[in-house]
Amino acid sequence: MMHKILNTVAAILVLTLASQLQAQRLDKTTVFESGKEGYKSFRIPAIISLRNGDLIAFAEGRVTGAADFGHIQIVMKKSTDQGKTWGPLKVVAANGRLQAGNPAPVLDLTAPKYPKGRLFLFYNTGDVDEGPMRQAKGVRHVLYTTSIDGGKSWSKAVDITDQTSKINRPDINASWNHPEDWRSYANTPGHGLQLRKGPFKGRLYIAANHSEGTPKKDFMDYVAHGYYSDDHGKTFHISENNPLPGSNESSAAEISGGRVMTNTRNQKGDIHARIVAISQDGGRHWDTAYFDQSLPDPVCEGSILTVKYGKDHNVMAFCNDASRAGRDSLTLRISTDDAKNWQASILIAAKNTAYSDIVGIGKHKVGVLYEGEGYKKIIFTTVNWKRLLKDK
Repeated sequence: MMHKILNTVAAILVLTLASQLQAQRLDKTTVFESGKEGYKSFRIPAIISLRNGDLIAFAEGRVTGAADFGHIQIVMKKSTDQGKTWGPLKVVAANGRLQAGNPAPVLDLTAPKYPKGRLFLFYNTGDVDEGPMRQAKGVRHVLYTTSIDGGKSWSKAVDITDQTSKINRPDINASWNHPEDWRSYANTPGHGLQLRKGPFKGRLYIAANHSEGTPKKDFMDYVAHGYYSDDHGKTFHISENNPLPGSNESSAAEISGGRVMTNTRNQKGDIHARIVAISQDGGRHWDTAYFDQSLPDPVCEGSILTVKYGKDHNVMAFCNDASRAGRDSLTLRISTDDAKNWQASILIAAKNTAYSDIVGIGKHKVGVLYEGEGYKKIIFTTVNWKRLLKDK
């Protein structure tokens, strides 16, 4: 028995060392660096690929400090060479000296009026930090801006708070049987989703979360939800709540059959694993919700993405801090069966990591944009997921 245990431990150590060596060999490029370009800190990465393959990386540019609230702008940089180099910083959204944050980009490829694609950037503004917001002492808004020229110019912001939140919406409160008012509110953060298959093809979907009513013990007032548009941003609708209280920051992806899967942070922290919810009707209702114990999480953000659409199953990528102890061990995982199991993984960075977002590049690559070096940098790297599966 002892011999078997020692062999198992040795095998785990070999796999761990191999993963660490792979992480060291990854080509990594700093996209945003705290203390430079007029910002004390950069946080909350999001990334999108345009139809021509160009990449746009977004982040919160925190002007005066690293706090989650205050003078914060949404900034972007663009790459035309698959992330090897990045262009100059540009401000996309601002809110005076208050907060504009939680960037959630999504590319609409089905609008007849915009055959080359229309890029949406959803974001939130707020006038106080999270604590007072949960006590109903401030206001959060949901807005979007669009670009039809690859991020060179952006439209005037559109405020969709009345459609995407139950703040001051007693009719929606009654219809969803949730009488408590919504207070804190945040997009995903990270990329949004446009459904490609099934009866809801073309739907724009943004995972989100909010708090309901008076702050509760263990963050039980938090709950994840989503909002969506079936008419290219003209009108929006709210999904029902995630069935598990304490669900918080979420990321949405499409699994086979045009179904929607969300992967969510457990704000309660009692179970250090990701919350998964699945919808048969394009993210409006949730058929099931459960803790995926194969995805450990230290109460941090994670990102899920469909990288290949198949007849029977979609190939999925997922990235998060794969640790129950703290924010480290940023790991990219690949699944060939709709995220039921994870057949391959690679350690992106071993220590001092946090939020990340992922993007498809060509047929077989995934780009990872992540917070590294203890929030000092937002870094980009690429992984060939097909080769990762082959070498597992």
